[in-house]
Amino acid sequence: MRDVNPDGPALHRRSFLKYTGALGAAAALTSSLSACSSGPESTNDTSGGKGGRNGTLTAVIGYGNDGTWDPTQTASAFCMAANNHIYEGLLDTDPISREPYAALATEVPADLSGTSWKFTLRAGAKFHDGKPVTADDVVFVFDRILDPKTQTLAKGFFAPWLKQVRKIDAQNVELVLKFPFPEGISRLTLAKIMPKHVFSKPGAWDDAIRGKAVGSGPYRQTAHHPKSNTTFEAFADYNGPREAAFKKMNWLTIVDAAPRVAEISGASAGAQIADNIPYANIGQLKKSGLTVAGGAGMNNLFLMFNTKHKPFDDVRVRQALHYAIDTGKMIEVALKGHGKPSSSFLNEANPAYRPAKTVYDYDPEKAKQLLKEAGVKGLKIEILAVNVSWIVDCLPTIKASWDAIGVQTTLSPQETTAVFTKMDQKQDYQVVAAASNPNQFGLDADLIMHYNYGPQNIWMQYSRWADNPVAKKLFKDMDRATQEPDADRKKSMIQDYIDTVAEQAVLYPVVHNELMTAWDPRKLTGIRAQPYPGINLLQAKWV
Repeated sequence: MRDVNPDGPALHRRSFLKYTGALGAAAALTSSLSACSSGPESTNDTSGGKGGRNGTLTAVIGYGNDGTWDPTQTASAFCMAANNHIYEGLLDTDPISREPYAALATEVPADLSGTSWKFTLRAGAKFHDGKPVTADDVVFVFDRILDPKTQTLAKGFFAPWLKQVRKIDAQNVELVLKFPFPEGISRLTLAKIMPKHVFSKPGAWDDAIRGKAVGSGPYRQTAHHPKSNTTFEAFADYNGPREAAFKKMNWLTIVDAAPRVAEISGASAGAQIADNIPYANIGQLKKSGLTVAGGAGMNNLFLMFNTKHKPFDDVRVRQALHYAIDTGKMIEVALKGHGKPSSSFLNEANPAYRPAKTVYDYDPEKAKQLLKEAGVKGLKIEILAVNVSWIVDCLPTIKASWDAIGVQTTLSPQETTAVFTKMDQKQDYQVVAAASNPNQFGLDADLIMHYNYGPQNIWMQYSRWADNPVAKKLFKDMDRATQEPDADRKKSMIQDYIDTVAEQAVLYPVVHNELMTAWDPRKLTGIRAQPYPGINLLQAKWV
């Protein structure tokens, strides 16, 4: 959801944006885990797909498991979802409401108005290797996140407002804030506490990238096979608030839609739950007795322009190409009604939403006029796109819309690895079409906007816009909004600068769409469909 660090230089591509689940499958990495040495285990449920109290829960995730597993860096849908079962933050959040609850800490602070939050660690908490969780582990993780010399995705979520984390004693820590920032309390789930004795060793962070995971959560990782599956088992010494309900879990990674649906379909179904269900298969799965539910949030198809490649340096051209897209047709044909045209960077359900001053309603005549005003004729565009299935379904509508205004358009869907390798290498490109969902990290608008925009943000480096005078003013406006203590005033300031983001259309959503999850209600209960990729089984159990 990448996947960006707004406050530091771009991360190495291996560690970052191209591995986001929201952007599709990434390249395989050779795991250093000994579990992988003998090759993939069976990807089938050990109970023959029947589940049951002594069986293995089998899940199908529609995104790659070969992204970075380092919790301080990852935006991979698969890895983030898995890490939520393996690791704990001081606080974690409900997967739907995003309300914080005590995880490794014993309670949520009652007063969030000051600049000091103190936490006591849960007595008896252990890591999966049996060692106790201590304040040193908490400080270790936050020191990494806040270290100006270490660039991580999490830095952008904490560094603007968090000054330091200090040890009081073995079981108590204090977070010292730069200014009062109540919104930060929900972000603590993004700082998963990792064992210092494991990840302070030379090369350990590379191991974390490749899939090594040692946490204190209800499930421990037992095997990891990139591009195949990852397995888990209940951690016997877990004593926290979300006890494991499944003795074992096997999560399959199946990016292609058809085999993913097949894995959960019919009498011989090998899985009990799957995310990223194609809209065309909803009816079929419901008829077979499965529950299929959706979550509408920030999931979106966005366009990103290379502003150093003429004529995309001209805001009128960028606007014209947005006005030209028949979003109604895209939603009807590609999304089967499960989407809405973007009327702001934020989706309509976001608490900070208001329609932007610039809304790109379908208006091909206005698009033609803007191109004429910009002096652009005979424009030819290659759309570099990720090959996520629903994105590929949307591309023909973009091509037809642009062709209709005289822009000769070529579609070039590729694996995410190929797309972002080109940008990491600073190769030339014109337009990228991809998917993103910052709701993986939270709901607050400040987080969402900094995830996408900032002076050293990786997306801004890809779009090559950060040195634009409009961008420089935008970034200052964003910083002022972050520090604004009054909640209503902050909301208004965010809405105002989103108007600039909409007008400039450098990186901007075309449609927000609903994500679908399917499960067998005869076998599982306690499932809630998420409005972002992945699954959360911390409150699920066998029927």
